[in-house]
Amino acid sequence: MLALSHYNSSASPLLSRLSNDSAGKAEARVAVEDLSQPGNVTLPQPTTSGVIVVILSMTLGIISNIVALFILVSAYYRQRRRTKATFLLFATSLVVTDFIGHLIPGALVLRLYLSGGVDPADFHSSDRMCQFLGGSMVFFGLCPLFMGCAMAAERCLGVTRPLLHSSLVTKTRTKICLSVIWLAALCVALLPCFQLGSYTYQEPGTWCFINVLSDTGEVDVAFVVLFSGLGLTSLAVAFVCNTISGLTLVLARLRRKPSSHHSAKSHDIEMVVQLVGIMVTSCICWSPLLILGLMSVIRSYTGSIGEDLSSYTTLMVMGVRLATWNQILDPWVYILLRRTVLRKIYLIAKCQAGLRGNMLGRWEPSSFPSSEKNEVNHV
Repeated sequence: MLALSHYNSSASPLLSRLSNDSAGKAEARVAVEDLSQPGNVTLPQPTTSGVIVVILSMTLGIISNIVALFILVSAYYRQRRRTKATFLLFATSLVVTDFIGHLIPGALVLRLYLSGGVDPADFHSSDRMCQFLGGSMVFFGLCPLFMGCAMAAERCLGVTRPLLHSSLVTKTRTKICLSVIWLAALCVALLPCFQLGSYTYQEPGTWCFINVLSDTGEVDVAFVVLFSGLGLTSLAVAFVCNTISGLTLVLARLRRKPSSHHSAKSHDIEMVVQLVGIMVTSCICWSPLLILGLMSVIRSYTGSIGEDLSSYTTLMVMGVRLATWNQILDPWVYILLRRTVLRKIYLIAKCQAGLRGNMLGRWEPSSFPSSEKNEVNHV
């Protein structure tokens, strides 16, 4: 999936001027027929700056996923703790899925973009390329949401019921779970092949997605409800599981005696922090498109979208652009929210706090030793 760009058409101002004349309808009809003839209309073309933005976005996503994949694979082969290895297997699979999901649909969108997009008359139609592109966007959209949900559930079980987790969760079962996730997302993406929903070209003609705005039927509504419902449910389950895991770790931290060791829990804290980062990223990037898709298809099916069609079209483009950033930001969760990076951030913040304490200590000599002691106790 790749960021899309706006187009500007010169036909709409001409039609608006003709419609305001005394013989608006007749002249507008003549103008449309004239513009439809070859050579009489200038189709919107992508700008050079827009192409550069698309290429840079695609390059950034590929590089980010490759770096994160290298970090995760290295950590996976160094890791001896089974719980951490299971988490890294999930995370590596997620990054690989994001990488492929950024590369394949992105290349197709870039091809359409460079060719100027499909003809406006073909908007809300479909062909084999559109079917493949739309199915890819649905498949690679659902997979990260399903995986984030599964990872959150696995960590919640590991934090709250460690003995049960050690007996149930194995590498083999984790691989089976990943296979089921990929298969489930593929089944949803292939539903239009059995006439259960449809994919169509979306304005401005450079991408394909579920039909939510034009000539929607009951199967389209059901397909969008299924797609958005599964996505929103995955986000909700991940939120609940991560909340339970986080609260459990916080309570364990508060109950821990100052002299006890907590190296085992540091792994759990790192994994939960990363899961929270994945969840927040997914919620911000995917919730607008999932909710907007539901609203659009319902209003289109009931015929109440009316004059708001152009607004919904613009919002859909913005929603897809935002969703594509999920595949760019996900790798940075693993790159930045590692213990080594967090420890360096903590030390930098501690040094800054120490410098501020020294400056204050010049004016209040008696306050610095007590704050130093408190800081050491907290650490």
